[in-house]
Amino acid sequence: MVSGWWTPSALNRKLLRDLRLMWSQALTIALVVASGIGGFITTLSAVDSLALARDRFYAAGRFADVFASVKRAPQGLAESLRALPGVTDVQTTIEQVVRIELEGVSDPVLGQLIGVNLRHPPAMNRVTLYRGRALDDVRLAGDAIPALVSAAFADKRGLVPGSRVRALVNGKQRTLQITGIALSPEFIFAGLMGMPDLRGFGVFWVPREALAAAYDMDGAFNRIAVKLAPGASERAVADALGPRLARYGGREAHGRAEQASHAMLDNEIKEQRVLGTVLPAIFLGVAAFLLNVVVSRLVATQREQIAALKALGYANRSIAVHYLKMVLVIVAGGMLLGVLIGDLLGTMFTGLYAEFFYFPEFEHRIAPWLLVVSVGITLATAVLGTLNAIFATVRLAPAEAMRPPAPGRYRRTLLERAGITGIGTPLRMILRNMERRPWRTVLAIGGVAASVAIVVMGNFFRDAIDHIVDSQFTVSMRSDVIVWMTEAADNAARHDVARLPGVIAVESGRDVPVRFVNGHLTERGQIRGHTRHAELTRIIDVDNREASRLDDDGLVMTDRLAAKLGLRVGDRVRVEVLEGRQRTLDVTLTATVREMMGLNAYMERRALNRLLQEGDDATWFAVALQRGSEPAFLKATQTLPRVVGAFSKATLLRNMQEVSARNVRIMSTVLTLFACVIAVGVVYNNARIALAERAWELASLRVLGFTRTEVSALLLGEMALGIAVALPLGMAAGWALVHLVTGLLASDQFLFPVVIRAPTYATAALVVLAAAAASALVVRRRIDRLDMVAVLKTRD
Repeated sequence: MVSGWWTPSALNRKLLRDLRLMWSQALTIALVVASGIGGFITTLSAVDSLALARDRFYAAGRFADVFASVKRAPQGLAESLRALPGVTDVQTTIEQVVRIELEGVSDPVLGQLIGVNLRHPPAMNRVTLYRGRALDDVRLAGDAIPALVSAAFADKRGLVPGSRVRALVNGKQRTLQITGIALSPEFIFAGLMGMPDLRGFGVFWVPREALAAAYDMDGAFNRIAVKLAPGASERAVADALGPRLARYGGREAHGRAEQASHAMLDNEIKEQRVLGTVLPAIFLGVAAFLLNVVVSRLVATQREQIAALKALGYANRSIAVHYLKMVLVIVAGGMLLGVLIGDLLGTMFTGLYAEFFYFPEFEHRIAPWLLVVSVGITLATAVLGTLNAIFATVRLAPAEAMRPPAPGRYRRTLLERAGITGIGTPLRMILRNMERRPWRTVLAIGGVAASVAIVVMGNFFRDAIDHIVDSQFTVSMRSDVIVWMTEAADNAARHDVARLPGVIAVESGRDVPVRFVNGHLTERGQIRGHTRHAELTRIIDVDNREASRLDDDGLVMTDRLAAKLGLRVGDRVRVEVLEGRQRTLDVTLTATVREMMGLNAYMERRALNRLLQEGDDATWFAVALQRGSEPAFLKATQTLPRVVGAFSKATLLRNMQEVSARNVRIMSTVLTLFACVIAVGVVYNNARIALAERAWELASLRVLGFTRTEVSALLLGEMALGIAVALPLGMAAGWALVHLVTGLLASDQFLFPVVIRAPTYATAALVVLAAAAASALVVRRRIDRLDMVAVLKTRD
């Protein structure tokens, strides 16, 4: 007697009637399902769109596989490098970092000039003209240099074809005439030192001949890119390049993993895949719990109907399918809404990505596999969550179903058995009812706790960003400006810096690119030479504590770098210098520090210079300024010929906060809304089910003279007690969830600090309490409208 899905059979009419009667519960469950599938599709579709745009651009632009820099090498070297095993192509360029001046802008700006061979366009890292005219289509009068500018910098600074900027090229001021806006797979993300500051750094492609003439690099190059043969080993090719480039001042060759733009893209994709997996799993788990509770209650209240159907000849399978249909209808509604939410929010997230990552084509798409996986996971979760309730209909014998269920077994509460007296009658009734159904009580509390945890998780990112900003820009970096030199120079240059307007204090530093070796373990990095007892650039750990002072000739490493090298404090580590003449040093690891950013190593600057057997050299100076003197100081640094750039802490912080604050606010808002859906779904459904189960009891109390408020207190008091228990548990779960997610997000380059401030916990509590209050109001109205005569006529 099983009919088709939509044929007008008795079971299908019953299905529609049941859904109509429980529409509000079905809606809240569908919203929880929609939140889970929506979060899943939002994150993973945006990331999938990002990865697809990256892969397409890499293929179209023939993004290189291995990169290396030299001081100056003859062009003929490229031919011998092409003959290396595993190499299919080699491309050489001339690249220089210069200071850029924009009209009406006092902020320090750096530019990377890349020489483009107009006779033989690049075969790798191809430049795609986004807007304007190509370099070979332009003929300029005077000494202006035609240039293409990176799209990110052009957008942030309002540059268009025809704009002009000034550049300090090898000590001389030159004009760059912008002919077009361009994109390159090498600079999908073009931020200063990996920071999300696209206003302080721009890439300029200029004719190679002009750049070679300015730096006396005719017939030479200082940057090389290599394309690997299919199946070739990146590490083997990089190792083969090293000795051949060393005689020309070459640094160690590296693959895409250490290329700034690719590393930023790769980290973003990995992080979002973690978030897109962990959080939706919580939503779907809560949805499975709610479906189980609702279907179980429905089966319990329809015992007589089930018995009648069986007596009329309906097979167990037909009745089980009937209730399974109900689950699938509710879940299907949630899935459809979730896909729409996922598409909408995924499009928004893709738009946020587009502000950092620049592609010729970048649009949001939902891959078919993502829809299949999300629908499959949701259906599996919903069905598995309700199998027990559905099987109960099969196990129920008709004769047994005709009898009312056995009365519940009540006994003294756990508090009473523990000897605690003085519990009032209403509270005793509430506790006994909660203990009567322990699993439902535990799962209800768990659902509310999950919503608290998700709000904590969403607002944690704001706390973490605030902590990072405070740690990096206030506690660690006490200077106002960092001045960079073109190359290592005598520390006497600090006196020239100290004489500039507004300078209060100057500290010298030196960075040296190296490779750390411990047995078969190697890591590429740099040693940062700091001033002894530095005050302007301090080494700070993740908890904002100052690390060990650099008081001897030993090395201080981040704990992650030491762990990757298998080092402990007191061990010796071999250090291969990757600049200038090739040298190998043997240094003792004297301390480790748990930093947030990078795989860093530190030494006292003079000790570093002694190990290198060089003079008192420095590559940068940290400068503290008088209030209001920064513009004059930055302008004055332009007169120093060996200064390649100046890094303004205030400017970088302002540029970062414009974007990061908004993005964190959007993420917190989305997660908070999703958490509200969970809270309402759990609290409202449990209250409605409790009302349905205890309607006869509540009506009897009303007949006995209890007021509406007193009757409501019995039902809503149970809800309030559950929430009171769930709040601290949810906060603890939020703390654990934050630790789980930050552990999964941890990488070599970044470690999220686990910082959850009191306002975050307070916000989570208020959000859940507000959602519970709204649910309570709806349930209270239903209690007030209770038809006592109709309820008391029921058998239960």
